Amino acid sequence: MVDSTIIQILFWLLIFLVFYAYLGYGIVLFGLIKLKRLFTPKPAPPSVKEEDWPAVTFMVAAYNEARWIKDKIQNCLDFDYPANKIYFFFVTDGSDDETPDLIKNYDLPEGVQLQLFHRPERRGKIAAVDRVMEFVKTPIVIYTDANTFVNPMAVRNIVRHYQNPKVGAVAGEKRIQLSQKDEASSAGEGIYWKYESQLKKWDSELYSVVGAAGELFSIRVDLFESVPQDTVIEDFYMTLRIAQKGYRVIYEPDAYAVESSSASVGEELKRKIRIAAGGLQAISRLLPLLNFFKYGILSFQYISHRVLRWTLAPLALPLILLINIYLALQGIPFYQILLVLQIGFYVLAAIGYLMERRKLKFKAFFIPYYFCMMNYAVFRGFGRFVKGSQSVVWERAKRA
Repeated sequence: MVDSTIIQILFWLLIFLVFYAYLGYGIVLFGLIKLKRLFTPKPAPPSVKEEDWPAVTFMVAAYNEARWIKDKIQNCLDFDYPANKIYFFFVTDGSDDETPDLIKNYDLPEGVQLQLFHRPERRGKIAAVDRVMEFVKTPIVIYTDANTFVNPMAVRNIVRHYQNPKVGAVAGEKRIQLSQKDEASSAGEGIYWKYESQLKKWDSELYSVVGAAGELFSIRVDLFESVPQDTVIEDFYMTLRIAQKGYRVIYEPDAYAVESSSASVGEELKRKIRIAAGGLQAISRLLPLLNFFKYGILSFQYISHRVLRWTLAPLALPLILLINIYLALQGIPFYQILLVLQIGFYVLAAIGYLMERRKLKFKAFFIPYYFCMMNYAVFRGFGRFVKGSQSVVWERAKRA
């Protein structure tokens, strides 16, 4: 018979693990930032003289985006950046709708440097972007998706950071556009990304962001390396490889890409499963980054912010429930109360699920539902990773 004390210790260790992965790291990070500012004041945003702005390539990956593509081109034309120093690359490989023709026939203002790259074969976003990189002749490239809208000052706010030779990549902010009629996906997704954005700000100030979101990020072109063609989340892998080489990945919240929320939690679940499978794949390929002795603060950030969420934290949740049931059955009142609270949390998640199914709008219930959905997605993603069944071909979630 296992000693009850050992089981209780395990129970609290698992609770601490989950708490740290989702909230505790944020608290620790905030404390470290406050401590750092005592010795090193927060630096002012870098400034660049008008004549010193470097040439930059703005690359848009689009697959069957006829619905959005005209608005995306206009969005690009609205950028506040010298027209003679920005090159627009639109990559539409595999698109079999009107997307390539709409780009080709768009009435561009004089002086705009826009080039279309299209092949009929659909080999996925990684292959499409990879083949076009040889045509990039600028020192900086910015990547974005066709269904996002980028703020006019984004390019300037990204590029200014490259004055620091130790900056190898700059990640923009992803923002979710919410509306009154949006469902659980909007409530959970919006809150999640606001929290993630804050963590990235602190990560960046402490040392480096651990992985960029593909909606908007940039790299030094001379640091680009082709990623394995079966890579699922290439943006995350690409920027972490740059960090692994000793360069910083900076977070720039004043360069942001806005997209609508997922059309439903089902669509968001599809996206989360893909990300989880890709995250586990990336962890398996970036094992050296787990070495604290070699990578120090980067390893600490990487494990705390990413690895735990895709590995031990989701695994801990069912174990916490099972151990709680066991301890409650031993007649210990404290653990009986905890079990009631824990079951109550999952009941709220179930209510959130039922409300989402019935298109009701009590969003307070959607947060526990979204949390459970995120962790369920990791188990599904693990299954795909083990079986190698996650395709690299774009698998877009439908947007609201």
